[in-house]
Amino acid sequence: MNSTSIFTRRKVVFLVASLCCLLWGSAYPAIKNGYALFNIAAGDIPSKLVFAGYRFLFAGLVLLAIAAIGKKTLRLERRTLGQAALLGLTQTSLQYVFFYIGLAYATGVKSSIMNATGTFFSVLLAHWIYKNDRLSANKALGCLIGFAGVMVVNFSAGLLSFDVALRGEGFIVIAAFVLSAASIYGKKVSQQVDSVVLTGYQLAIGGLALLLLGFAAGGTLSGFTVKSAALLAYLVVLSSAAFALWTILLKYNRVSMVTVFNFMVPVFGTMLSALFLDERILEWKNGVALLLVCLGIWLVTREEKPALAVA
Repeated sequence: MNSTSIFTRRKVVFLVASLCCLLWGSAYPAIKNGYALFNIAAGDIPSKLVFAGYRFLFAGLVLLAIAAIGKKTLRLERRTLGQAALLGLTQTSLQYVFFYIGLAYATGVKSSIMNATGTFFSVLLAHWIYKNDRLSANKALGCLIGFAGVMVVNFSAGLLSFDVALRGEGFIVIAAFVLSAASIYGKKVSQQVDSVVLTGYQLAIGGLALLLLGFAAGGTLSGFTVKSAALLAYLVVLSSAAFALWTILLKYNRVSMVTVFNFMVPVFGTMLSALFLDERILEWKNGVALLLVCLGIWLVTREEKPALAVA
């Protein structure tokens, strides 16, 4: 593959991965506004799971409907359906439960930083699983610099407090590990089935599990208005688009080349939260964080070869 093709491929990965992270970053202010519109209290985890369940269930159904319109087969072999179900119960349900329980017992600053450890997990797991995705000095340095960017964007007095609890920060790290491991497993499954169909099934199954768990724990979702319904619809669209595109990226590219972009999520989330939640946005730390994250991404991806990773 010539240099022009290599540049084009990297440009496409950069643009698509950045779009996914921008969409996920926009979910932070959208979810916060959703809690207010649906009257969900800060400590009401069951109702938060119901809210998330509706979001992911409908996102999955939207993708399956799009696949059906595109005349893609929705019928999966029993083994493949089982794999999709396992992916949904881990990547969507299990990690979301750990994340929200952890978030209830840890500050938002620490949660954002701890959740960024998922990039490290992905790069390390890929090193042991894929022979063509080994850890290198550039990758290690890139991850460290990207992580430093996440810390900068979240810098506050609370960052200087190092008290850690299993049910708080510990659960956030567990959620990050579950998501990383499930994403790599999803890469393997995606080699056997269309990425849109796979993402649709895993989101729908994971969302249904969250919905049932939330209802079983006493959660509810009330306050449906045109405004709240429109916001939920936006969350559905962003989830279906971002997860489908991310699955496609992982299917055709090395894990480390794609997952390093996750460092951009808290940066986008902070900036968009500041913009839509009337918070300060013109702060030096936002610019520094973005520069560090971009430098980290460049270090990780600069040595990548254009060969497809179908392991």
